Amino acid sequence: MSIEVTLLGTGSPLPNPDRAGPATLVRAGDATLLVDCGRGVVMRLTAAGVLPIGLSAVLLTHLHSDHICDLNDIITTQWVMSPAPAPLRIYGPPGTQGVIDALLAMLGPDQRYRLDHHDDLTEGPLLEVTEVSPGDSFTVAGATVKVGETDHRPVHPTVGYRVEHEDRSAVLAGDTIPCDTLDELCAGADLYVQTVIRADLVQLVPNPRLQDILDYHSSVEQAAQTATRAGVGTLVLTHYVPPLQPGQEDEWRAIAATHFSGPIVLGDDLTSVATR
Repeated sequence: MSIEVTLLGTGSPLPNPDRAGPATLVRAGDATLLVDCGRGVVMRLTAAGVLPIGLSAVLLTHLHSDHICDLNDIITTQWVMSPAPAPLRIYGPPGTQGVIDALLAMLGPDQRYRLDHHDDLTEGPLLEVTEVSPGDSFTVAGATVKVGETDHRPVHPTVGYRVEHEDRSAVLAGDTIPCDTLDELCAGADLYVQTVIRADLVQLVPNPRLQDILDYHSSVEQAAQTATRAGVGTLVLTHYVPPLQPGQEDEWRAIAATHFSGPIVLGDDLTSVATR
């Protein structure tokens, strides 16, 4: 049985009317996994045919704001749409519990309003938060998820996830530069999803804050080189900086193809690819 990956949001911290924030949907057998929760994630989930109540788990790669800013929408929507109390499982690196605690505090007034108004709501959101570290492994709805270390310093800790089901695998690396532990996580994977920047274009913008991103994100070339070293089947690019413009797909793909000979997938929000 194949694993299907859908790029819910292919944007970045830079606001874009056509691209939601970083978020990826992984469907593996009975498991429906959401990796990261960037802006607009609930709208994109719905467009992909999945409501928050249908999620098996949420996986967070790191705690940068653009990757978690709509986690509150996932939590609230899952809570109010559930016909009976149902836990939402959330996995993330150390520090995730603190973020969730603060998020619930922010949502405190909203929860009080809803509890006061709806007789069938008797308690707040049920969240099962698990902080994970590299080397951890867990099972969600029959799919195995392995945790690997990535390198997005000074953001630390950051993790990537390898989702395995039957004889198929997909790696969701998040924001990272190439590193040995990323190669290990990706080794032999059918799909490898990597956030990327076009370093050549970013270098043309005389903005120090934008220039700073060059040292902790993979370039298109580096993502392709990781895919080749790890022997992955298909390379999937997302989180484009600067935003991928209509008609530029072949240009980005050609850059990656210089370093990786396999299939290369990139495109708009809701682009999907399945393991072969």
